[in-house]
Amino acid sequence: MVSNANFEIIINEKTCKRCGLCIAFCPKKVYTADDDGKPIPTNLDACIKCKLCELRCPDYAIVVGGDE
Repeated sequence: MVSNANFEIIINEKTCKRCGLCIAFCPKKVYTADDDGKPIPTNLDACIKCKLCELRCPDYAIVVGGDE
């Protein structure tokens, strides 16, 4: 889980298959991949909470939540 004062991004490591769709569809380049391909929200301040990462995840492994 990565969070700031207003919201958080939760990635379920057990269900994430590291497909990279969240990284590819993020319009603000919030995510980078670690050496194993796991998405890491490294630019959380740029997130506009469009939830494209959440909507495109085939494994339902990402939740973008918090203040709307």
